[in-house]
Amino acid sequence: MRGAGLEYSDVREYQAGDDPRTIEWNITARSDRPYVRESLPDRGLDAWLLVDVTRSLDWGTARCLKRQLALEFAAVVGQLLIGRGNRVGALLFDDRVRSIIPPSAGRTALLQLIARMERATDGQTPSAVEGGQGAGPTDLGRALAEAGRLIRRPSMMVLISDFMTPGGWQQPLSALAIRHEVVAVWITDPREGEIPDVGVVTFEDPESGEQILVDTRSAHLRARFQQAAAAQRGTIRADLLRARAAVAEMSTAAELVPQLVAFIKQREAQRSGRLARVGA
Repeated sequence: MRGAGLEYSDVREYQAGDDPRTIEWNITARSDRPYVRESLPDRGLDAWLLVDVTRSLDWGTARCLKRQLALEFAAVVGQLLIGRGNRVGALLFDDRVRSIIPPSAGRTALLQLIARMERATDGQTPSAVEGGQGAGPTDLGRALAEAGRLIRRPSMMVLISDFMTPGGWQQPLSALAIRHEVVAVWITDPREGEIPDVGVVTFEDPESGEQILVDTRSAHLRARFQQAAAAQRGTIRADLLRARAAVAEMSTAAELVPQLVAFIKQREAQRSGRLARVGA
């Protein structure tokens, strides 16, 4: 396709309505009629990684911590996007947007982006890195609303979170999906769905510091926890789909790349099915 852009494509005769700034003066001077330059349009996509950096991701009982899986996902997907000529930026958030990294193209820009994310992963909150006052509890709704105000150009939004957050984020996510393509990357751990029998254990909320003593030998307690966890998972998934976000669930129990490949194949199958229904 030809259009506005920086990469030269061809020349043609001037037509009424063409931008005079595109006139190719060298060829025009050697001819008896004006010519204009044509170029390939700038078709690069802006992709934003909206990354949850709250303390609830400092948890993992399988292959890695949830925070490490989130960082690994950002690196792999960023490389895929950059490799296709797109620009990748990031917003790091906890109770609000803490750090904004504008979209840039190229491997060097991606490495710098990952390095800034890794500083948060290494135990420093983004607010500490950026000179803030310290991270608060997750406020996904506020972060999404801020992202909607900050990012006006239609883009791909890759929201990376464990969604361990109070409600109120559903409407801002729906509003974001009106203008942008939204992919919700749901970071999970197997122990969030069930508790093993390991005796008396102290559980702590990583964001508030509140602790509770739990006797995991109780089969009744484990069953109740499993039911509550299943209900919570169902609610989160339903809310994400209702907001028109594509849901990519990534578990710390498995390698990242096979999970990502499975998600991409699922998306391709869904798109093929929609196209077939439209054609019919």
